[in-house]
Amino acid sequence: MNYEVITAQWDLGLVALSFAVSTLGAFAALSTAPSIRTRDGRLSWFNLFVTGVALGGVGIWALHFIGMLAYRLPIGVGYGLWETAVSLLAAAVVSAAALGYIASAPFTWRRLAVAGPLAGLGVALMHYLGMYGMRFGGYLEWDFARVGASIAVAVFAATAALWLAFHVRSLVSRLSASVVMAGAVGAMHYTGMSAATVVCTVADRSAVPPGTLHPLELPLTVTLVALTAVALILFDRLMQRLAPAEAARAAR
Repeated sequence: MNYEVITAQWDLGLVALSFAVSTLGAFAALSTAPSIRTRDGRLSWFNLFVTGVALGGVGIWALHFIGMLAYRLPIGVGYGLWETAVSLLAAAVVSAAALGYIASAPFTWRRLAVAGPLAGLGVALMHYLGMYGMRFGGYLEWDFARVGASIAVAVFAATAALWLAFHVRSLVSRLSASVVMAGAVGAMHYTGMSAATVVCTVADRSAVPPGTLHPLELPLTVTLVALTAVALILFDRLMQRLAPAEAARAAR
């Protein structure tokens, strides 16, 4: 059996796209996070779900998956459907759970110290589950020092994201914080990607494993779905903000 270490190249256009989509997802999450906890102190489950999707599904997972597609290999690569779907679900659920835990009571550093690391570990799980879903004729070797570094960055990024979600209010602050959040998530993702070395073990390097998602069709699909989700989330947020004014006008 031939073993060959494969050198990857980065599609910088997709790298930039991953950061742009993540920034939009983070902005949507920061826009909806204040409405998770209602004025009477209860959780709004709908707003929690929406914010979890924005932060976990778009801000984190979309960057992760588009970033994986930016990792160009001169061999056939596909992506396992179940691993990809579970990694998306994990990102959204972990984000929603962490946001809900913090929002369920007045903010304290203790609650952040619990939720941040747990969310970071969940993000790391999502990342490596997604990488496990890569299908090709070979295997991955890992630099565990970089794996550990990526997990540490994930904990920092998740903790920072949760703090920002409940402390940023103005439009300019939300825009700035969105860029910071996307940068932190990107640092975790690309550190994790750098921990992997691809080893090819087959003669036909171009063959894509059957029953997998083909990478050529995925960047546009993921981007369109993510942008549609962000647009719907921001539209819903706008409608929620306009509703009290409309009700007041109708009562006159």
